[in-house]
Amino acid sequence: MKYFFLAFTFLFFQNCDTPESTTQQDISKNEISVPLPSPKVVPDRYNVAFLIMDGVYNTELTAPWDIFQHTIFRKNIKQMNVFLVADTHDPVLTFEGIRLLPDYNYLKDEMPKFDILVVPSAKHHLDSDLENKAMIDFVKRVGEEAQFVTSHCDGAFVLAKAGLLDGVASTTFPSDIPKYKEMFPQLKVYDKIDDEKVLFVHDGKFITSAGGAKSFEAALYLCEHLYGKEIAESLAGGLVIDWNLEEVTHVIEE
Repeated sequence: MKYFFLAFTFLFFQNCDTPESTTQQDISKNEISVPLPSPKVVPDRYNVAFLIMDGVYNTELTAPWDIFQHTIFRKNIKQMNVFLVADTHDPVLTFEGIRLLPDYNYLKDEMPKFDILVVPSAKHHLDSDLENKAMIDFVKRVGEEAQFVTSHCDGAFVLAKAGLLDGVASTTFPSDIPKYKEMFPQLKVYDKIDDEKVLFVHDGKFITSAGGAKSFEAALYLCEHLYGKEIAESLAGGLVIDWNLEEVTHVIEE
């Protein structure tokens, strides 16, 4: 009986050990080494890249994400595939503390051609992020090829740094407009119209918004531009948002 107990104990602890070859999450390093499944790219849809990094703000990301992702529930339109894109596969921590897992690492992965680029605001979009050459190069490359490029709040600083907004009218977070004009004096910038804050500007393929909860309006506008008023109202209704383009202060450059 004594030998049986010792043998059982040995086998029990041996089976509880994780072999070195087993892939698992390393909690101490907060890294994920488990290979994630490849994102599903459904054909005949718009591929939408949401650029994220540590410090990205929740609302500027989730507002357009919710609108665009809900297109998959509408029939007889060209729906959208939505993807999170970063310079890592490790979790990205939003400013408010949500951990996000990127679908693609733009430094390493083979990615689909993106039809729409979304640049939400992030904590360091007015300083250190603008010195991230790899990120700026990615934005410039994708932005030049995409059908539409949108920014929310200080995401406009990233587009401007990439040179995409030269000769294009734009806007950004209201209180950051003085800084925006100072850093990029060559840009045409909208702030107010008849004392009303401009919530978004559409010029060519670029849509820049004031951000915050008004990121919903800019995303709904793009959907109305692509799909028509009825679909945009349906998407807004599904998220219990009052949507009437005529009531939103905006600029459309001809």
